[in-house]
Amino acid sequence: MNLIEILRFALRGLAANKLRSGLTTLGITIGVGAVILLLAVGSGASAAVERSIAGLGTNVLTVTAARGPGQAAAGRPLTVEDAKALVDPLGAPDVAAASPVVSTSATAVSGPTSHDIPQFTGTYPDYFETTNSPVATGTVFTDEDVRAGRKVVVLGATAAESLFGTADPVGQQVLVESIQFTVVGVLAPKGTSGLQNADDSAVAPLTAVQNSVTGYGSLNQIVVRAVSADAMTAAQAEVTAILNARHRVTDAGSADFRILNPAQLLAARTETTQTFTVLLAAVAAISLLVGGIGVTNIMLVTVTERIREIGIRKAIGATRAAVLGQFLAEATLLSLFGGLLGVAVGVIGSQFQVVGIDPVVVPASIPLAFGVSALIGLFFGSYPASRAASLRPIEALRHE
Repeated sequence: MNLIEILRFALRGLAANKLRSGLTTLGITIGVGAVILLLAVGSGASAAVERSIAGLGTNVLTVTAARGPGQAAAGRPLTVEDAKALVDPLGAPDVAAASPVVSTSATAVSGPTSHDIPQFTGTYPDYFETTNSPVATGTVFTDEDVRAGRKVVVLGATAAESLFGTADPVGQQVLVESIQFTVVGVLAPKGTSGLQNADDSAVAPLTAVQNSVTGYGSLNQIVVRAVSADAMTAAQAEVTAILNARHRVTDAGSADFRILNPAQLLAARTETTQTFTVLLAAVAAISLLVGGIGVTNIMLVTVTERIREIGIRKAIGATRAAVLGQFLAEATLLSLFGGLLGVAVGVIGSQFQVVGIDPVVVPASIPLAFGVSALIGLFFGSYPASRAASLRPIEALRHE
């Protein structure tokens, strides 16, 4: 019996019970589709992290208050004076600008429309260039606005649309926590990063935000721009030295501030997303394993049902290899059909956003998942096929 005849008998055997074959194929389909889709979600999450960090700029350092045990209570808070001290041509020649930042959530109202802005930021004009946040319409506020404490605001694209719809918000009035601000600009869209919408924000002069919304407490962070990406290491060392002196830090382990370097942040978050992807792939692999066990179960049932058929075939001259090949081919075809459908399901599912993440299909995952589905058919179908091939014709013919 040649290969074509083996495949013909295998297809006939699968077609004899379409529902059972379809349900078995469904198990493999779910497993293969899950592998492709979950790997795509992990890849998409990693890409989103890279985009969000790249959006901050390649020459940006972020200084935040430390949150270690006892540090926040014993250490000094970050202040505007700290930010001003970092812009020192002599002590920090590699620092181009330092923007103090306070941030809180706030409710904005325009006429009958109310919108909760999750990130209402007070800062200096340099913040826009440092964080790569250009305006699409209007303009940013000025240093004079900061000195005068003028209540002007630059809205993110989502916040502007939520408050004003399709109307031009520039020059319009908006109430932020019942304090009137004038809209002077709208930021260019940045898009979402995972579950966070970078466009649902608003930026105003630091003095206006402190006076009207947050109060004159400590800063949330200081955003520092180095003169170039190549000067990041030198700028970080200079910022560390200045803040150590101002905060009287003698031991680096007890510093009451942290400096986040995008390169370090990217490495840490990439490692996290890689771990996340591995866990997702493990879950998908388990579903494939369950599908493989289903193939074994169905093939054992098939062999039991067709013992007399096997006996007749052997009695008229079918070899052990022919019987083995037929049942092995049936198991493999089930897995291959499931694999093809699973690839289609995974690729189509990756076109839709999943929990705020845009999946990115990993090209290698498609042949990998399809190849694994074929191996599952061979592996999990080998035992039932071997059992069928080892039946003795006399015993098979006597089976009731």
